[in-house]
Amino acid sequence: MKAIYKYDGPIGPYLVQETDGALTRIWVGNRLERVSHDGEWQETPLLAEADRQLKAYFERRLTCFDLPWRLEGTPFQLKIWRLLQEIPYGTVITYGELARRSGDEKACRAVGMANGRNPLPILIPCHRVIGAHGKLTGYTGGLSVKVALLRVEGWQVSPDERTLLRVAASQRHLLG
Repeated sequence: MKAIYKYDGPIGPYLVQETDGALTRIWVGNRLERVSHDGEWQETPLLAEADRQLKAYFERRLTCFDLPWRLEGTPFQLKIWRLLQEIPYGTVITYGELARRSGDEKACRAVGMANGRNPLPILIPCHRVIGAHGKLTGYTGGLSVKVALLRVEGWQVSPDERTLLRVAASQRHLLG
């Protein structure tokens, strides 16, 4: 069974999809324009729990999600999405570093493409990957969503929202 439901949060509306008891997709920001759904528009217990945990994350009460999900992608995409899950809350790495962790430091562009195809943004934290020198580059949901998610995790952003500055002092305790 496929079900999808729309919720509202501080990043704007978002849709969460469940397929056969596992989360399979989240649409945020400009990803909402790409929604194609052939299931039921209904809230299930799993979708409600996903929304509860997402809201707790937005309120800085949750730093790790405990939800069942299922990913479908190429072997390379699955590898990158696993690596994204290893980036701790409140931490960022560059695309170059993610490529290095994947075993091919020259694969920055491929890493960026896999990052952009992440079907479960926020849960699989692709927003924690930034360009060299703190530059905020692309986010499939839109750069404003990436900025909002980084701010949730305590980061400060330049006034033009193009550069990550530092972790806010009030959030340093969350980073260990």
